[in-house]
Amino acid sequence: MPDAREVADYSSALVDGPWRHEFVTANGARFHVALAGPGRTASPSAPLVVLLHGFGQFWWTWRNQITALADAGYSVAAMDLRGTAASDKPPSGYDTPTRTRDVAGVVRSLGHDRAIVVGHGTGGTVAWSMAALQPAMTAGVAALSSPHPAHLHVPLVQQLTPRALRLLALAQIPTLPERRLRDADVLERFFALGAGRPLDPAAVELYRTVLRIPFAAHTAAEALRWSVRSVPRLDGRRFTAAVRRVLTLPTLQVHGERDGIVRRDRADADAAAFARDYRFEVLEGAGHFLQEEAPDAVTELLLAWLPAPTR
Repeated sequence: MPDAREVADYSSALVDGPWRHEFVTANGARFHVALAGPGRTASPSAPLVVLLHGFGQFWWTWRNQITALADAGYSVAAMDLRGTAASDKPPSGYDTPTRTRDVAGVVRSLGHDRAIVVGHGTGGTVAWSMAALQPAMTAGVAALSSPHPAHLHVPLVQQLTPRALRLLALAQIPTLPERRLRDADVLERFFALGAGRPLDPAAVELYRTVLRIPFAAHTAAEALRWSVRSVPRLDGRRFTAAVRRVLTLPTLQVHGERDGIVRRDRADADAAAFARDYRFEVLEGAGHFLQEEAPDAVTELLLAWLPAPTR
């Protein structure tokens, strides 16, 4: 096993497989996407499906769904969000509104007018926010292990488990989280806390390697910091007000029965209030990392919910 203090290169995130790697420019930065399926062809009846990872992971977390959705006829783009893996890591822009503009720009750069956005964890927050902040670009939203960000009926502190709140508090300390994400076992503890069953050790080691890419640990922490520090600020209040709009597009929320990060009994409160065309599913025996813990079940739910592709 490599020394956790070693610096990794962005190429460590370009895992080979039945997909192709591309870099596209959007919103003033360069983003890496793993693409599969028909390619740059927009179809009104089957928009592009964009997959967004959560904290501590990168596009590769969707490896099982990329191939399954592409085989079913969809154009698929698994994206490294700003600051992650092989995407650019500028010094700012780790707020959720900026990330929605990033995703919208990537959709345009790929030649599509709209996309169905599927996100996990913090990527799910971006997916929910796309529906409110980028409605013209968003054809549907699926959020895995990710409550709606309105926080109207249930505040953030009541949605997370006590141990998850402690990790979120740790992320607010300057510089310490970056060091511990690179050199200690914080990432392993996060995965162990959230998962209903242990993740593949080789996958966990790859996630640790990718977090050793220069600035990747810092930008991961910055996104968590914004989620807390923005709450009393004007930008946070504006964001919260913006996402409290009623959504009429198709929405799917999936939660794990054994999620150790987000409490199951609080997960769907705001989504049920703000989404009209809404479906909520619970996967028995699965934890927070649904696309890896229950890949077949997640794929089955997505294929049943997505509009049929045009062949």
